Amino acid sequence: MALPLTTQKIGAYAFLVGIAIAIIAGIAGGLVTAYLGTITLILVILGLIVGYLNISNKEVVTFVVVSIGLMVAGSANLTSIDTIIPGLGTILQTILANIVVLIAPAVIVVGLKTFYTVAKTPIVTVKGKV
Repeated sequence: MALPLTTQKIGAYAFLVGIAIAIIAGIAGGLVTAYLGTITLILVILGLIVGYLNISNKEVVTFVVVSIGLMVAGSANLTSIDTIIPGLGTILQTILANIVVLIAPAVIVVGLKTFYTVAKTPIVTVKGKV
């Protein structure tokens, strides 16, 4: 009998599949150029799933901080490594860019979920009345 998939497991699998696709597409490089749009769409969809199913309210701050770090790292010029080891910097840059494509939609979903949670919480005055 198969074990039931919880939403958190689905989110975790979506994350792992997204990371695998990001790495494989980064290593494959020019071989997947014709499928770049499809790969990007798949990473975006997986990122939306991760953001919706996998990040709890307790994990929001950690997730957003790590995501910001990844996005900043994505702006690094890793292609300069190509001068030492040809092709390695380009591969690393592409992998990191693909991971950012996976993470960005998740951050948007988590942000929207957090805004919704904050917005639906009633404001309490000093006297305890709304």
